[in-house]
Amino acid sequence: MQKALYNLKVQKIIAGLSVLLFIVKIVAWYLTSSVAILTDALESIVNVIAGLIGVYSLYVSAKPKDYDHPYGHGKVEFISAAIEGTLITVAGFIIIYEAVNNLMHPHNLKQLDYGILLVLTTAVINFIAGALCIKTGKKNNSLALIASGKHLQSDTWSTLGIVVGLLLILATRVYWIDSAVAIVFAFIIIYTGYKIVRSSVAGIMDEADEALLKKLVTLLNTNRKKNWIDLHNLRIIKYGATLHMDCHLTVPWYLNVHEAHHEIEALSALVKNEFGESVELFVHSDGCLDFSCSICIKNDCAQRKHPFVKRLEWTIENISGDNKHALTA
Repeated sequence: MQKALYNLKVQKIIAGLSVLLFIVKIVAWYLTSSVAILTDALESIVNVIAGLIGVYSLYVSAKPKDYDHPYGHGKVEFISAAIEGTLITVAGFIIIYEAVNNLMHPHNLKQLDYGILLVLTTAVINFIAGALCIKTGKKNNSLALIASGKHLQSDTWSTLGIVVGLLLILATRVYWIDSAVAIVFAFIIIYTGYKIVRSSVAGIMDEADEALLKKLVTLLNTNRKKNWIDLHNLRIIKYGATLHMDCHLTVPWYLNVHEAHHEIEALSALVKNEFGESVELFVHSDGCLDFSCSICIKNDCAQRKHPFVKRLEWTIENISGDNKHALTA
C-alpha cells in the first residue's frame, strides 16, 4: 500500500509538470511560428491526457482489496499503459503528418533563438522526470509509472530532434531540415508506443515474465535447502505493484504439519527478502515419493529408499510445469 500511494504521488507531480511544459511549448510556438514546435506542443497534449489517465489508474490501483476485487485493483495499470502507448503512437503519426505538411507548405520562422531555448529546457525537464518515473516504476513494479516515464523520454527525443532541425535552419536557412528530422524521430516515438502497448497486453493476458522467472529460479537454486526436494507449478502474476506467486514445494513425507510449514516460511522469507513485501506467495506442500530419492540432496535421511543420483538444477522449464520429481539428464 505504501508503494502504491508513493506511485500515485509521483504520477500527480508528473501530470502537473506536463501541463506546465505544454504551456511553455505553446509560448515557444507563439514566438517562432514554427510548425515543428507546434507539433511538439500538440504531442504534449498527449502527455497531459496520459498523465491524468496515469493519476486515475494509480488512484484505483492503490485501493485496498475488497469483496469484489480479492486480488486488488492493480490490473487497471495495464489498461492505463495500453491507452498511453496508443496515444504515443498516434502522436507519432500526427508529427509525421505535420512534418510532411510543413514540407509542402513552408513558411518563414522568427525568434528561433528564444524558441530553441524554451523547448530545449522542456526537453531536459522531461528527460529527468521520465528517468525518475522509470526508476520508481521498476522499483515498485508499476507499469503505469514506467509507461509515463518512457512517454516523457520519447517526448524528449522528439523535442531534441526538433531543436536540431531548428539549429540547422539557423545555420543554413534550409527550411525543410526540421521536417525531415521530425519524421525520423516520429518513427522512434511510434516504436516506443508499440512497446508500451505490447507490455500492457502481456500484463493483461498474464504472460510469463521470463526475466523475472530467471531471477527467481537463480535465487532458489543458490539458496536451496536440503528439505526442498523439488519445486514445480511455479506461476507469477502481476497486479500493479503487487506480485502474486504460487508453487508446489516437495518436502520429506515424514515432516509434520508444523515442520512443513517452517520450510514454506523459509521459502517465503527468501523470496520477500529479494523482491520486497509487495510479494504474495502461496505455497502448497507435497510429500516426497520413492522415486524422489534419486534427486534428493538430504544426505541424512533415514527413510531413503533409493540411492542419490544427481542434484536436479531448477530451470524455468522444469520449475514452471507439473513435471514434479523429474530427473533430467
